[in-house]
Amino acid sequence: MRIFGAVAAFVLAFCTLAIDKSRGAENGEPLELTSLLGRKLYGLPDDGSIRAAKKAVATNPKDVALILQLSKAQAARRQYREAVTTCTSGLAVAPVNADLHLERGHRELGLREFSQALVDLKRAVELNPKQLEEFYHLGLAHYFLGQFGEAAQSFGDALKLAQTSDSVIDCSNWLYVSLRRAGQAEAAARALSRITPDIKNKEPHLLFYLRLLRFYQGTLSESQVMPAKPAGANDIEGELSFDTVSYGVGNWHLYNNNADAARAIFQKVVTGFAWNSWGFIGSEVWLAKSSARQ
Repeated sequence: MRIFGAVAAFVLAFCTLAIDKSRGAENGEPLELTSLLGRKLYGLPDDGSIRAAKKAVATNPKDVALILQLSKAQAARRQYREAVTTCTSGLAVAPVNADLHLERGHRELGLREFSQALVDLKRAVELNPKQLEEFYHLGLAHYFLGQFGEAAQSFGDALKLAQTSDSVIDCSNWLYVSLRRAGQAEAAARALSRITPDIKNKEPHLLFYLRLLRFYQGTLSESQVMPAKPAGANDIEGELSFDTVSYGVGNWHLYNNNADAARAIFQKVVTGFAWNSWGFIGSEVWLAKSSARQ
């Protein structure tokens, strides 16, 4: 399933990041966005895969597969704005291509352009209603917009299409948190029904979500589930684990009316480097909204 290909792309992008991204402009790196908290976030310069993909698209500019390949190569270097432009060019020649709408919506989420992403991902679902990934990313768009009931519906639709334990784990996590944020605690508890004691993850990074689900079920404590803070910009696995689990635990504190504990956790997440991870984005969104309310 392509969700896990996206995880691999995230790790690839992260492993090449070895400097403080606040200094990106000095190193010729493209400014991708200013975060909701005012921090400038950068991509990485072109590499061989981007140059090769650009050359291929120039030779055959109407080949959707080549256009998608270029967008994914750009996203792997955190060039999300460039990836959106690439998809837009592709949609000019293939306007009813679900994969292009999905890819553009995915990158718009990373750019915090949630409303634009919602439009693209709704269109992707309309064009390809049998694909789990379309519903999954649509759920994320609703979620980051604070539309938690709609997010739960989308993640529930994604879960119905899940064919592997990894898919069940991933979709169940987001279904649960959406329902809890929507104030539907009983429905959230039922959403964990497929997370049985013997379920296992195959994709290594889904272990983070599986451990979170065990925490939600009460079989792991907060101290048991929380990872150590990453050692620095090169601690790839540490950052991904920290952001994912910390966001889940922070959310749990929100459900249990402890916003101060949630804020403290989210503030640690957004000091990191993995600005394109869902845990980072979720932490940033909540902190920005909380600040606006004060």
